[in-house]
Amino acid sequence: MKITSLTIDGLASGLVTDEAPRISFALGAEAPGENLQSAVIAVDGWSVETREQIGTVYAGPLKPFTEYLVRVTATGSSGDVAEAATSFRAGRLETPWSGQWITDRAYETPKKQSPVPMSFRKTFVVGAGLRRAWLEATALGVYELELNGAKVGADYFAPGFTSYENQIQYQTYDLDGLGDGENTLTATVAGGWAVGSYTHKRKNKIYADRQAFLCELHLEYADGTVEVIATGPDWQVSTDGPFRMAEWYDGETYDATVAQESQSWKQADTTAPRGTPRIVAQYGSPVRAQQVMHPVAHSVAASGELIFDFGQNFAGVVSAIVRGKRGQAVTFRHAEVLVDGELFVKSLRTAKATATYTCVEGEQTYSPRLTYMGFRYVGVSGITAEDLDLTALVVHSDLAETGSFTSSDPLINALQSAIQWGGRSNFVDIPTDCPQRDEREGWTGDYAVFATTASYNFDMSRFMRKWLRDLKSEQSPGGGIPMVVPRAGNGFPVMATSCWGDVCVLAPWAEYLARGDLGLLRDQYETMTKFLGAASWWSGLFSVTKNARRIWRFPFHFGDWTAPDGAVRDWLAKGKWIGTAYFANSCGIVADIADLLGNPGDAARYRALREEIIVAYRAKFTDGNGLLAKEFQTGYVLPLHFGMTSGAETDQMADNLVRLIDDADGHLATGFPGTPYILFALSDSGRVDDAFRLLQQTSSPSWLYMVESGGTTIWERWDALRPDGTVNTSSLTAGGGDDSSDGGMVSFNHYAAGAVGDWLYRRVAGIEPIEGGYRSFRVAPLMGGGLASARGSVTTPYGQASSDWSVADGVFTLAVEVPVSTSCTIVLPDGTEHVRTSGRHEFQCEFVAA
Repeated sequence: MKITSLTIDGLASGLVTDEAPRISFALGAEAPGENLQSAVIAVDGWSVETREQIGTVYAGPLKPFTEYLVRVTATGSSGDVAEAATSFRAGRLETPWSGQWITDRAYETPKKQSPVPMSFRKTFVVGAGLRRAWLEATALGVYELELNGAKVGADYFAPGFTSYENQIQYQTYDLDGLGDGENTLTATVAGGWAVGSYTHKRKNKIYADRQAFLCELHLEYADGTVEVIATGPDWQVSTDGPFRMAEWYDGETYDATVAQESQSWKQADTTAPRGTPRIVAQYGSPVRAQQVMHPVAHSVAASGELIFDFGQNFAGVVSAIVRGKRGQAVTFRHAEVLVDGELFVKSLRTAKATATYTCVEGEQTYSPRLTYMGFRYVGVSGITAEDLDLTALVVHSDLAETGSFTSSDPLINALQSAIQWGGRSNFVDIPTDCPQRDEREGWTGDYAVFATTASYNFDMSRFMRKWLRDLKSEQSPGGGIPMVVPRAGNGFPVMATSCWGDVCVLAPWAEYLARGDLGLLRDQYETMTKFLGAASWWSGLFSVTKNARRIWRFPFHFGDWTAPDGAVRDWLAKGKWIGTAYFANSCGIVADIADLLGNPGDAARYRALREEIIVAYRAKFTDGNGLLAKEFQTGYVLPLHFGMTSGAETDQMADNLVRLIDDADGHLATGFPGTPYILFALSDSGRVDDAFRLLQQTSSPSWLYMVESGGTTIWERWDALRPDGTVNTSSLTAGGGDDSSDGGMVSFNHYAAGAVGDWLYRRVAGIEPIEGGYRSFRVAPLMGGGLASARGSVTTPYGQASSDWSVADGVFTLAVEVPVSTSCTIVLPDGTEHVRTSGRHEFQCEFVAA
């Protein structure tokens, strides 16, 4: 037996924390049936004996800037013993900052624009005998650090996007190899989310009037002395550095001919953030370059622009080797699609998505550092193809990929790839709706429906803890949840609304099932219960009868958002059906969470409330036998999937759903709230063939239409690209066409409809957690659609779980991996069940396709 993984707050190494960390470990064993008997976790004199492998909270003392060794000794049920060690470092804890926030008070941020990036610098002398050097830094804006002209760290967009009025992260960087003598530390701070232009209305100065920077550099010498070089009036500031423009939507302008010695430097001014936010050691996942993309083709457009096709839509930045002359300007424009061989940018709305680089003499490199784009195609002007070597960097939060799925159907595999790329593209410090146009906000509804798919594909633990901390901070006193988190200038009022607000339940629940950490549920439990209280209050408003008081109508619902039939007003009109069903579902989930947290009274109360809502839904919306008075697909999908039906009523609702799909010529007609669950509603009601037919539909609207049309990520609108090759930018209000539109609502990289990935994992591969973290799980593959094989795997906190099946010559063969300390119930297509503990297990049975 061995310890295969040991993490502190989700990191194998490098953690710096201001909070008591959580320790988790996984075991591997060659002998089948191994299980943890007990473990001792020891941290510098503190220790605890436990049988838990997930989320043990260190309860010993913490001292600022101190390294702590963590050692785990695990004993298995076989008697085997395994050991592993790692370490973490305490951050500042409550140590007051000696550094001051610095800025240039004379600079005025232009209206509805992003500010010019500010440069700050400090020259300092390092004496002999330096033992260790590190710095802590943060900013209002996003910052880049250079020490003696070399970049410090690998992060993009530090300190990250948070609810700045409540909390701001700081980063810690070790400065290895710092030489004796004179050194210069330079920080470039762009407006970012705090000061820069944000939202489609181009609001700016949302959290600060201008950029600011805070830093402390610690020099620890061999004789024990520590020198702290902190930001203050003795630093210099400049606004005429090489970064001439940087913002999320318009891009970046960089002039390499500008040298530090030619900038206009002056004494920095001191300032302070608005309010009193906590400044906390980074607790989210940093944004970093994750891989290099190479063009798969290039051409010259009729306009003369060089067009490079990277073959994949993604979020990131170009990386160019340029052979140029001093003063030569090279322009890089970005787009998701081509029309008639030219970049199609109308769908970007006001976003220019352009990087401009002014050369020095000779060969040089350039890649934007203070912005990112969503693109597949890059148009380049101002240089010949012979003088340019172009690649691109995929940029997103540092998330380990934990899930995989593949099958014998290439189109379904392409869909899975599009789902994963949609996640990567939109997990840039917060879960954005899209990475390309003038939006990129943390819309709660998008993540609410995608949460389970995200938590399968990626280790979302640190990323979600960060975002949910902001969600909790920005919840209204009455329980409402912002439509976007952080709210950051979004114009919608904070109120309780279905699906979007339900993210406060659905996101932590998905993470608990995937990762098994009860701590996240404890952290978010009050947020959930306050939200359900708000939903209950709004449901009862202006209502008299008992059933009417459980129908959630007010104050506002997005309804069946982005359903392919109808426009915005049609989607909104379905709000009370969808709101009521989501209300019932969240009550059921919170009841289960209450049980897990030892709150049986709450559990009973929420289950009773759920039953009352179900009775009201049936009484107000159906004939009592499964027929909706107002029929639409999502209206049947939600009660079926949320377990709001039983017996003959279930069969009738399922039949009615199939009838509506048939009436739509075999297509779905669901929006955000229903799309993730429509295949579950069909297959779990015995309509397996109908589920596969819907999945494998290739004309619009369908998932595979996107794939067959060349989509490499998931689209916002099912018909974003029409069969004739035109882009659907038509207005979502009645009467608006492409010509009258300002770009409309069309994104080729929106992950919400990719929530179908959950069905691929849980039904086709058949892997489904029963207990949090897959402590116990089920493998029950679903056969259909002519599939000859499928494989799914997930890296659980206990190790890898997988299902790998195939059918040949009437024989079904299944191989299952079960991690140490877990158990799995395997259900074969012939109905036989088997329970297995750790190890690799194989099964066969006869199978005859229907």
